Amino acid sequence: MEAARPPATAGKFVVVGGGIAGVTCAEQLATQFPSEDILLITASPVIKAVTNFKQISKILEEFDVEEQSSTMLEKRFPNIKVIESGVKQLKSEEHCIVTEDGNQHVYKKLCLCAGAKPKLICEGNPYVLGIRDTDSAQEFQKQLTKAKRIMIIGNGGIALELVYEIEGCEVIWAIKDKAIGNTFFDAGAAEFLTSKLIAEKPEAKIAQKRTRYTTEGRKKEARSKSKADNVGSALGPDWHEGLNLKGTKEFSHKIHLETMCEVKKIYLQDEFRILKKKSFTFPRDPKSVTTDTEMWPVYVELTNEKIYGCDFIVSATGVTPNVEPFLRGNSFNLGEDGGLKVDDHMHTSLPDVYAAGDICTASWQLSPVWQQMRLWTQARQMGWYAAKCMAAASLGDSIDMDFSFELFAHVTKFFNYKVVLLGKYNAQGLGSDHELMLRCTKGQEYIKVVMQNGRMMGAVLIGETDLEETFENLILNQMNLSSYGEDLLDPNIDIEDYFD
Repeated sequence: MEAARPPATAGKFVVVGGGIAGVTCAEQLATQFPSEDILLITASPVIKAVTNFKQISKILEEFDVEEQSSTMLEKRFPNIKVIESGVKQLKSEEHCIVTEDGNQHVYKKLCLCAGAKPKLICEGNPYVLGIRDTDSAQEFQKQLTKAKRIMIIGNGGIALELVYEIEGCEVIWAIKDKAIGNTFFDAGAAEFLTSKLIAEKPEAKIAQKRTRYTTEGRKKEARSKSKADNVGSALGPDWHEGLNLKGTKEFSHKIHLETMCEVKKIYLQDEFRILKKKSFTFPRDPKSVTTDTEMWPVYVELTNEKIYGCDFIVSATGVTPNVEPFLRGNSFNLGEDGGLKVDDHMHTSLPDVYAAGDICTASWQLSPVWQQMRLWTQARQMGWYAAKCMAAASLGDSIDMDFSFELFAHVTKFFNYKVVLLGKYNAQGLGSDHELMLRCTKGQEYIKVVMQNGRMMGAVLIGETDLEETFENLILNQMNLSSYGEDLLDPNIDIEDYFD
């Protein structure tokens, strides 16, 4: 006979995962239920805590992430008990989680925040490094000390950061898109940022152009304060054709970009020698390609037929939700990206099991200006909101969807510029029915606004623009801005005065 299920009251609140989502969730539960023990199960001895939290506007927030020992967390919240062990199995029927150390923990509400793991281009190769978060960039800098050449595969924020961080070493950067930074930027913003990596002849200060694009990137009308003939330098989607990303002296960056390609095969040195393949030298001059005589520990063959040798390969091609330990014997609904599907209360398809952060896939009716991205800010918001939902459910209260899911808003730094992304900043999912407005002052700021039917749907703000609050409000209240036309981005008009 099966053991009777223990009454729900017997269980505790249990959170799995010591990252931002899990720690935020546990802290929030500990605050709401000071007399109950909250269990935090984590495989790693260090946890990630949010420090220096600042609310910049209604939705935008800024914070630092700090690795701390779990004892620090227990000091701050005496009712959080950290169990340092991996998860062996989830027995959802019995409301019980089994840890690697053999113990069983009965829960009344469980939140899975086990994060995601880097998608490695190939498993088990000692020369392939996966990098999950920007703080490992410094760690990785140490590995670089002996490297003469490395290869970076991937086009997200981490690849961007790395390319910028790396000095005194040749970098071959392979991306599957046409332009860099595809998840965060269109080509224009990417060009604005990478001008730091490109050796350029000093040129006259460019007059501020405000150009409107339709999706194809053709100039609809370039209403520029400068003469019509220098409109030609307005940024289009093919800005990088024929650009040679040469490092400048003061940056000691040596970067070669291979676009629209992926990794076809990886060879170790011996294998490469036996196959008598030929690899290329680092392209100094785009016209002449010479065979590399130097031997490298590892070789990469790209889908564009080129082969390069290097000291090691960095795989920065995104992440897959870490659902593996929880699937056996449980019928979770999974999203297309492999995450645990959650509803608008962060609840999975199994009773009393919630999920937050990178492991989950938002599967409610999303706001038209919000999208899920696996970022620290969303991990914090989801962990916080999941705790609120777990608390409400166990007390029999109802709870409204948290405001942070109304609008996508993210602030970060790339190449030492402040970068604010709002709403559908890359016109995600808007089809061709939208237009873009731009304002760009080289080396100082880049502002792009995504408009649809006269309403602002998204924006990218690079530099100290001070427009984030105003734009946040304009996207949230969906005011019709047609009458302002191009004035919306006129640097001589103080737009905040219009809309405060």
